[in-house]
Amino acid sequence: MSSKLDQLRAMTVVVADTGDLDAVRRLKPQDCTTNPTLLLKAVEAPAYAHIVDEALTWGRAQGGSREGAVAAICDRLAVAFGAELAGIVPGRVSTEVDADLSFDTEATVAKARAIIKAYEERGIGRERILIKIASTWEGIRAAEVLQKEGIDCNLTLLFCQAQAQACAEAGVFLISPFVGRILDWHVKAGGGPYTGETDPGVLSVRNIYASYKAQGVKTVVMGASFRNIGEIEALAGCDRLTISPALLDELAKAEGDLPRKLSPDNVERVPAPARLDEKSFRFALNEDAMATEKLSEGIRQFVKDLRSLRTLVARRLEEAKAA
Repeated sequence: MSSKLDQLRAMTVVVADTGDLDAVRRLKPQDCTTNPTLLLKAVEAPAYAHIVDEALTWGRAQGGSREGAVAAICDRLAVAFGAELAGIVPGRVSTEVDADLSFDTEATVAKARAIIKAYEERGIGRERILIKIASTWEGIRAAEVLQKEGIDCNLTLLFCQAQAQACAEAGVFLISPFVGRILDWHVKAGGGPYTGETDPGVLSVRNIYASYKAQGVKTVVMGASFRNIGEIEALAGCDRLTISPALLDELAKAEGDLPRKLSPDNVERVPAPARLDEKSFRFALNEDAMATEKLSEGIRQFVKDLRSLRTLVARRLEEAKAA
């Protein structure tokens, strides 16, 4: 019998959740996603020093303020790693807009356009890239603008139905509803023990998937943030799943039958709910303590890692200047 990973690939597009180029080459996913945390880890790895050195050399030649140079180099690093990944995977690469822009629609749109331009300058078309944006009201509005310009978006840090509905109404290409972080919240609150079938993160993604398929929504559902392969198995059949190399390896070694759990054929069509305006979106999000807390926490963590990346780049610039 084929491995559970091979069985999963027969019903779901498998995406690697990593910035580790060697892992992507070995695992051969269809797509690849990164975020500020994964980018920071990649930049700190000695194996990718040549990518960092190129970005630093480029940045020093640009002139301007130190702060501007640091920001430009960080942007170049994100695109440089994304370009490397695009050369490995046959599908899409997600590149994240700076998390500290999560509540600024205009700045998010401008940054996304700059990212796409940087990829195009490297010969990589926008059809290969997904712009990754936090699922705030402002982020969703930015994605709505970008989608109309032919720039496909991946809305991340998504934890509840209100976020998913707003993304569908905005015509977002893909959403990344989180699983493991929802489980973390419920465990910390005293819930459990949970199985793959009772895991609150799994149930959240299943509900979003069923809602989309029932309404005929075209937005792709890509489950993310997994803690164990049981969660992944419970979402077999989801449009896409983005999975860490460690769990991909575990699935590759796992044997036994992997039944399909999600299918568009198993839902009945229903009319779309009333459209969300800003007030109703914010109220619905506020009513969900888990989603409110995990969205804020996720943005803070990504901002922290982005600042760490900027600090690392600034230090390297100073070292080069002193040499």
